[in-house]
Amino acid sequence: MSKEQRARIDAMMRQPQPDGPRSIEALRTGFEALMAGMAVPDGIRTTRTTLGDRPALHVEPDSRPRAGTILYFHGGGWVVGSPETALSLTAHLVTRTGFTAYSTDYRLAPEHPFPAAIDDTLSAYRALLDSGEDPAAIAFAGDSAGGGLTVTTCLAARDAGLPLPAAIVAFSPGLDATRTGASIDTKEGIDPIFTRASVEHTGAMYLAGADPNQPLLSPAVLADLTGFPPTLIQVGTNEILLDDSTRLAARARAVGVDVILDVTADVPHVFQSFAGLLDEADEALDRAALFLTQRIGSGRRCADQWGRPGWAGRPGPSGAATWRSGGPTSA
Repeated sequence: MSKEQRARIDAMMRQPQPDGPRSIEALRTGFEALMAGMAVPDGIRTTRTTLGDRPALHVEPDSRPRAGTILYFHGGGWVVGSPETALSLTAHLVTRTGFTAYSTDYRLAPEHPFPAAIDDTLSAYRALLDSGEDPAAIAFAGDSAGGGLTVTTCLAARDAGLPLPAAIVAFSPGLDATRTGASIDTKEGIDPIFTRASVEHTGAMYLAGADPNQPLLSPAVLADLTGFPPTLIQVGTNEILLDDSTRLAARARAVGVDVILDVTADVPHVFQSFAGLLDEADEALDRAALFLTQRIGSGRRCADQWGRPGWAGRPGPSGAATWRSGGPTSA
């Protein structure tokens, strides 16, 4: 049955598209229409809220939630998408884990190019910490561009002296603005969604002239991942961005990061979105949920996090743990 499911989804994603680059308005409208067809599971409540200085969607299980928070970053090439377009993925993680989630509505290019998205996701994480959330009970998760943001937000948090979250889950992450992975060419035509030209078109909007040869734009080839939390990367073999995942996993493994590279055969970019239509999607989400429940919500605190410069590890005046850019707050 799975072979037939994969074939149907591949055919659906190969529907004819207009020739040439599409306008940003057309890209956004098309993406919203596509993602509106993805199944959102029952058993959740959603509330519009604010996290940091950006809107966000709070997603909770109907039943009493477990202790733990998923900070979710939606996909869309940094130019399209919203918490609503990613609701299927966020909701599936919430219903499978029992954790609550915040999906942040970070600013999009071309109106707000790099590094606006990272500034916003870092601000959302900082807001969770300032509210008293334990970093050992927070995980970053995201898909596509948002999967890339799980990594670059960790880099930005480390640079800011903040403690890192307990775990990362990245679905088909975009991790290399240099576009030097071999798969970007070897998988062209096999990938039913992207071509080199299409990702370079949207990527140029996000770059806005910035040099892609920097860790916050190309972590798969340039980032120092030392001290990163346990990381799960899920990707399909039919993706031109496959090597973004394989190279990041290799870099992580080389510096001792607990990393799982979970590669599924013959499935497209962010195949987890097809939960309910594709067996591999449901199975991958089950594995992601198991990974998260094993790593967050236990109240464990990593010694390197509590000892990291910039994290005081004690309540501030509002009851939230405090951080200081110059080092731990003295008692």
